[in-house]
This record gives sequence, C-alpha cells and structure tokens, in this order.
Amino acid sequence: MIKFGEKVSGYDVLVFNEREVRAAAGIVFLFAFMAFMNGFLTGNNEPTKLMVSVFLFDFFIRIFINPKYAPSMIIGRWMVNNQKPEYTDAAPKKWAWSLGFILAATLFYLVVLNDIRGPINILTCALCLGLLFFEAVFGICVGCKIYNQFHQQKAAHCPGDACDLTRTRAPIQQLNTMQKVIFTAAIAGLFYLTFADIIQFLIFGE
Repeated sequence: MIKFGEKVSGYDVLVFNEREVRAAAGIVFLFAFMAFMNGFLTGNNEPTKLMVSVFLFDFFIRIFINPKYAPSMIIGRWMVNNQKPEYTDAAPKKWAWSLGFILAATLFYLVVLNDIRGPINILTCALCLGLLFFEAVFGICVGCKIYNQFHQQKAAHCPGDACDLTRTRAPIQQLNTMQKVIFTAAIAGLFYLTFADIIQFLIFGE
C-alpha cells in the first residue's frame, strides 16, 4: 500500500499516468484559485484556510503514503479513466510534489495556525497556483525539471517525450510567419489599450 508510483508492464521504472496527474493538478488548481480569489476580494480567509488544510492533507498522502490514495488523484483517475494512459517517471514527481508539500505546509503555518495576512501569503499562493496551472494546462512539471538538473540518471519517460531534446518538432508544432505577426500585433494592441492614456500623454502631452 505504501509506495510511490506503479509498476506497468514494459517499463523498467515505477510510473504514473500523466493524464491522471494533470487532471488532479487541474482539480486542485480550480478550488485553490476560487479560495484564493474569495479571500483576496472579500477579505474572508475561511475558505482559504479550508483549502490550504485539504491541500496539505492531499500532498501528505502523495508523499508519505501513496499518491493513488490522495483525494485529488482518485478524482483525477475517475475523470480520465476512459482515456489511453500516458506514462511518466514517478521519481521526478516526488521532487515536484515535495515542493508542493513545502509550500502547503508554509501556507498552513501562516494562514491556518497564525492567521497572518500580507504579501508573503499572496506570493506563496501565487507560486502554488502557477505550478499547478503549468502542470494542468501545459503538462510542464517544474519540479521534474529541477530533478533532472540534480540527477545524472535523467527521467526517461516524460509527458510528450519532452525529455528527448534531440526530437525534431513536427510541422504542426511549428509557428509560421503569419502566426508570429498576429501574435505580435495582438500583444502590441493589448499593450496599447492597457497603457493608452500614458502613451497619449507622453506623445501629445495631454
């Protein structure tokens, strides 16, 4: 019962189903974002305290017992159980989730135990949300990349074969000139709309 990762035929290391992992990250992100925004906009920290406690409990199970028994992972598995599994190395995930556990423990100490409010809470929450967002939406595991920096034995099985730096990108993955022009124009337009008054004042002095 107590282990980290699962044995799958054809793989020489313990692995996770990346689809399940990303689903779990998305679930945690959704509720964490709602709790954070509620506290930020209304000043009511009770939902945040509840979410931080659940977050810490979930990651405690992932790290010290078995990830497949963590509530978010159970829901994630159920949500994607009709999709073909995509296997990824388990070891790097331990680094990533250990980082999540440290952040959750920090928030638990600040928010739940001491009811401290201030920039440190916002920055820690923002970091948690950012890590969850990148994993859920883009399949980018920041902790896994840190793992590869400190281990000679690199992760062999990464989401989308991201570990294989020699792989040539397919044409469908490449940006053509028109896409780059549209993106640049969109950013420029957004920048202008955001700072239009300042730009007008600098140019025309009014």
